[in-house]
Amino acid sequence: MLLAEISGQSYNKAEHNRRMQSATGRPKGSIEFKHQNISAVLKAMGETWIDGYKPRFNFQMSLADAVQRWFKQNPQWFARASAPSKEVAVRESTSLWIGPPPTMGNEPPPDELEHTLAVAKKFDVAGRDLRNRALGRAGEAFVLAHERQTLIQAGRGDLAQDVRWVADEDGDGAGYDILSFAPDGGSRLIEVKTTNGWERTPFHITRNELAVAERNRDDWCLLRLWNFSREPKAFELRPPLDAHVSLTAETFKASFQ
Repeated sequence: MLLAEISGQSYNKAEHNRRMQSATGRPKGSIEFKHQNISAVLKAMGETWIDGYKPRFNFQMSLADAVQRWFKQNPQWFARASAPSKEVAVRESTSLWIGPPPTMGNEPPPDELEHTLAVAKKFDVAGRDLRNRALGRAGEAFVLAHERQTLIQAGRGDLAQDVRWVADEDGDGAGYDILSFAPDGGSRLIEVKTTNGWERTPFHITRNELAVAERNRDDWCLLRLWNFSREPKAFELRPPLDAHVSLTAETFKASFQ
């Protein structure tokens, strides 16, 4: 059902529920509740879920384990989810919704945040997104198109021509992915972090990226692209990043004395 929904195909939830009732002997409400639990697992794992099944977070970790086993048995899922649909890509690249970061919202953190972060940590959601190079490149290409279109719409086609995909042309060592510009000509050094999950999905950031951010506080920003495979949205984080996120050192470079 989720695959059908994301690809824009129709499906019958009621018929699916009836088949599940027949196969399991469970009542309709119990089956709907379990599907909402699965939605909660998918949310915690930084994935999208069926719109009609609002996440309910009183699930056991064994359900998360079962979903993870399905992912391992179906690796094509992540390849399929590496880019938004063509219709969404065309529409959103010129009108990407960029809102405030979660830390700047007027609402308190959601009650399920601790639960979702525990699941994300157990299954290394941030590492999975980092290793998904197709997802990362698709997100960078999407933001590149958005930056160019934004400048063109602002009457700065001259600057749009100079927007560069630095990570693609020069490699990953610059500490940012895209060199863009504000309409007044100021530089925008954009580090793109992409996920198919919700806005609070954890992500990895390198020491080099942090160092470049500190040296270029006025120009550098982290653009967090989320809900990417369904309806891309974004927010920007500006240095100092530890004002918005908890930075945890997980690896160290070892050199011989």
